[in-house]
Amino acid sequence: MSATTAASGTTMDKGPSAFFKTRLGSFLAVFPLSIWTVNHLWNNLASLRGAEAWESAVTHHSSPVAEVLGALVALAPILIHTVWGLARLGQWRPNIGSYSYYGNVKFILQRLSAVGVLLFLAAHIYLAWIKPHVFEGHGEEFEDIAKEMFTSADGPTLIVYLLGTLGVSYHLANGLQTWAMGWGVVGSREAVKKFEWVSLTTFALLLAMSWGAIYGLYTGGREIVAKERAAAAATGHP
Repeated sequence: MSATTAASGTTMDKGPSAFFKTRLGSFLAVFPLSIWTVNHLWNNLASLRGAEAWESAVTHHSSPVAEVLGALVALAPILIHTVWGLARLGQWRPNIGSYSYYGNVKFILQRLSAVGVLLFLAAHIYLAWIKPHVFEGHGEEFEDIAKEMFTSADGPTLIVYLLGTLGVSYHLANGLQTWAMGWGVVGSREAVKKFEWVSLTTFALLLAMSWGAIYGLYTGGREIVAKERAAAAATGHP
């Protein structure tokens, strides 16, 4: 049995409807989700330049309508891809004990990372949008997320973001290779091996961008906390 066949471990539905759903879910994973993710990470790298630059790149919108439309552009494909992915997870039957091919290991990691990414996105959406907008009455502020990243007073925020973005980077990069195979961009075994380097490079770049943005938030939080402690010490307050 080939690595590709062994890696499936699923019982997939057949027919035009299933084919369309598979193509739609795969398409949305690359266009526009991957493009939006890269743009989102690039904007968040502004954290390395400080609070004003980050808020201008990430949270500033020309109007409330533009903010809502931007959220819909991101959330609608995520929701569709999530529903499609959960359906595929329900059909998955792990077979790593029977087939230990490299491709099968990647397949298992892709499914596990999907669950991790889903949990991370829920936490991220709550911290970055729901909490400030719904419970605090304002948009996300650099000081809040930066201090949260540094102090993690309400939970292990830094660890969650490091692991969550690791999962996102792997899921997107490996999914890009799966998309290329499914859409016929690469067909031969040799072409798949060559595309492996595209996938690995994509993973490394996404992870570097993610952790770079997190580092900027972490160091920003450290500076804010240091100033607050210095101000408290100067006024005699603990």
